[in-house]
Amino acid sequence: EGKGKRRNPLHDFKKTGELMLIKVNKSLEVKTKLLNTTEQCAKRCSRNKGLSFTCKAFAYDRVTKRCHWLSFNSLTNGVRKKQDHAFDLYEKKDYVRNCIIGKGADYKGTISVTKSGIQCQAWNSMIPHEH
Repeated sequence: EGKGKRRNPLHDFKKTGELMLIKVNKSLEVKTKLLNTTEQCAKRCSRNKGLSFTCKAFAYDRVTKRCHWLSFNSLTNGVRKKQDHAFDLYEKKDYVRNCIIGKGADYKGTISVTKSGIQCQAWNSMIPHEH
């Protein structure tokens, strides 16, 4: 990176304004804490610092300045979306993008079928094709 310039941690997130995710599945985890900025929330989510789960998204309450780190995102089963004017939802792009960049080694999306509808081969499988 450039001289003295730090990369903004929010660049790794897709923002949806005025939206909160509600977990229906009780096994999904959430952790909250007071933090002054969305950048601080993003940095902690990216590093999974102090979290017992992999952070896939966070919601920032602009009124109370509280960050809600989430072990899920809007594509996770057992989650519903709720319009809420106090919150902005930030989802890690790696978990919500439905495209493969490069060779796909870092792909964490949800697409598992080809354009023509054929089930994709598992990454650890050499059948029906070798890598």
